[in-house]
Amino acid sequence: MPSSLLLKGGIALIHDEYDHVRPTITDILISGNRIVKIEPAIEADATTEVVDCANKIVSPGFIDTHHHVWQTQLKGRHADDTLLEYVPKGNYGPRQHVNYTAEDVFWGELGGCLEAVAAGTTTLMDHAHMNITMALAATISSGIRSIFGYSPPLTVESWKPFKMNMDILGGHVMNTFDELAKNAPFGNGRVQLGFAFDAWFLPKECVVPLFERVKAAGVKRITSHYVRSAQLGLHSLPEIAHSYGLMDSSILWSHATNWTDSDVELFKKSGSTISSTASSELQMGHGLPIAYQDRAVEMQTQIGIGIDCHSSAQGSIPAEMRLGLQAARAVRNERFIEKDLAPVKVKPTVEEAFNFGTINGARALGMGKEIGSIQVGKLADLVILDAMSPAMVCGAQHEPVAAVVLHSSPADVDYVIIDGEVRKKGGKLVPAKVEEPAKSLLGKEMLEWKDVAEELVRSREQIQKGAEAIDYKQALEDVSKAFQLDLSRLVDDI
Repeated sequence: MPSSLLLKGGIALIHDEYDHVRPTITDILISGNRIVKIEPAIEADATTEVVDCANKIVSPGFIDTHHHVWQTQLKGRHADDTLLEYVPKGNYGPRQHVNYTAEDVFWGELGGCLEAVAAGTTTLMDHAHMNITMALAATISSGIRSIFGYSPPLTVESWKPFKMNMDILGGHVMNTFDELAKNAPFGNGRVQLGFAFDAWFLPKECVVPLFERVKAAGVKRITSHYVRSAQLGLHSLPEIAHSYGLMDSSILWSHATNWTDSDVELFKKSGSTISSTASSELQMGHGLPIAYQDRAVEMQTQIGIGIDCHSSAQGSIPAEMRLGLQAARAVRNERFIEKDLAPVKVKPTVEEAFNFGTINGARALGMGKEIGSIQVGKLADLVILDAMSPAMVCGAQHEPVAAVVLHSSPADVDYVIIDGEVRKKGGKLVPAKVEEPAKSLLGKEMLEWKDVAEELVRSREQIQKGAEAIDYKQALEDVSKAFQLDLSRLVDDI
């Protein structure tokens, strides 16, 4: 790699002090892994690689605040699933019944990371359930920036008879965490350690010391699912966390759909952050995404957006920006229509959507001072989009933020730069350098995307063979009993 990169003459999407985006034709100089200069007509020296950004948009890298990155081989199986169906068919079915091999985990995680990079995502929060060693190796190999959320596994001990293993902190679980914490960060600092926790059924005497332990270990973020619904219960997890003295800015809550007025106040006071994932929330009955709700306006700097499951939706943050935005507009417009009125203005705005996927997403991860906007001194995590593509032309010239949010797709992503290194160039992923222990296991040092794709197809076929042996109707009933779900609340229609 050259010692520096010069992005020449692009339309840079630069945030001002009020988070308004000011499209500016300028040069951007990167030295090492930092942005060191933003101004017109920067001269390149002999050690600098020049990237011609004329007719290109230069955007902050997209931030994904909630993602189960290992799920690549499960794509296609959740298209019409509710949350309750997704659990046995995804997280607790193929994953555990056929016992993913270490290689399966590597390929799934690498595929998820590279799909994200190809779509312009430069940082993600990974709620990681799987073989930690190989998932971590894949994450490092991909080149993405990640908070790797180590998750104590809630596993199926036996399918016949059905039995969950509720001792999620037993055995090697926390010793593994301690070892990870001792060696973190990874990948020259790109991959930091997080902690993913959903076991709020444990007693306070267990939960509080656990949080103290992981915080003392220096985790970047603690992340937890919160879906208040008839399926999962109408209790408030933030209220439980608050009663334990744990509700603070270290926690990133995924979804927070159907939140209460009390929840809103707790979030505002505590500084806890939220990841809103429109695709999964709208499909699986979580409730309306909270990011664009009126109650969230005062706390937008605490909210990011995420993919959640690339097994059921495209791994593109602009696609999530667009879906969440238009769904919120539809809900707002319906209030006027019901009263035979019409709105003067369309709300929310594309700028709000863009910020959820960039600067506010960075803040939700506790990284707003390092990433999320184009600024001298920040890490060089940038996306270059083709302003002359069939999808982007004219829109990019007239209103580049709108072009990114409403018109772009991964096909328009020309370059992706993460930590100062080019990871996608000329619309093609750069080969991944395989990290240990995957390098020894696979016997490969570099991987082209076509190699990864071929291995994913092979892996999916093996996983599917085992999955076909699962009685999903029985599995759904068993999972419902294990989680004490009230099946009387499930109805065909209303």
